[in-house]
Amino acid sequence: MLHGRADLHCHTTASDGTFTPEQLVQEAARRGLAAIAVTDHDSVDGVEASLDAGDSLGVTVVGGVEISTDVDDGEIHVLGYFVDVHHEPFLKLLYEQRESRLRRVELMLEKLARLGVNLEISDVLAVAEPGASVGRPHVASAMIRGGYVTSWDEAFSRYIGRRAPAYVPRSKLTPHEAVQAILEAGGVPVMAHPGLVNNDHMIPSLVESGLKGIEVVYPDHSPAQQRHYQALARQYGLVATGGSDCHGPRSKSGVMLGTSTVDVSVVEELRRQAVQ
Repeated sequence: MLHGRADLHCHTTASDGTFTPEQLVQEAARRGLAAIAVTDHDSVDGVEASLDAGDSLGVTVVGGVEISTDVDDGEIHVLGYFVDVHHEPFLKLLYEQRESRLRRVELMLEKLARLGVNLEISDVLAVAEPGASVGRPHVASAMIRGGYVTSWDEAFSRYIGRRAPAYVPRSKLTPHEAVQAILEAGGVPVMAHPGLVNNDHMIPSLVESGLKGIEVVYPDHSPAQQRHYQALARQYGLVATGGSDCHGPRSKSGVMLGTSTVDVSVVEELRRQAVQ
């Protein structure tokens, strides 16, 4: 039986994190974490390298993903744990999501040009790892490199945040479709940081679709929110998960690995759900 703490929401350079998969596991070992989950945006490309590093360093690594979905009044992110990273239909969905992200970035660049921010797609790709799932954080980094803004916060607030003039909505994938896709890939779907999205009314229908967990412990969840989502987890029989949403050093949030953790026994709860 494993003992210790687990951070079950982490990103690498396979999407918009700044740790490579190997560096993420090294940092987990340095911080004394028993387990982490690699949950890159719309990508599982960092999973196998993380698993190998975990084997070498004695850190349990859960292969996962974070899928961005849209609802009428915002967005919901769905985490998937223990997904089959070789499941072809799932990989096709993630590829389509990444292509949609790239097209979204191109449309943002068109809007930015009309605002006097002249960047090429090559400028954005230059600040991302090869094959990474490209998104707004990479646009922000390119804007900083080009001297148009001084920080990610400025880039988002002035230009590419949800209510800013160069914002472009994503392609429409519903959270229910994401839940189903994760299940079909043998994974365990979990609603990410529900306190940020204010869509509790969707939880019952997501549970009906196969949702298995809810992220209770999260850096931006207040103690009251943690109690609220812990109670909902009990009410619906969901696994209560948690993690830091660490994107590594030089990231917008600055949240450090291990900032928010759960007991490593949660990994076993998720594993049991995956094999049911």
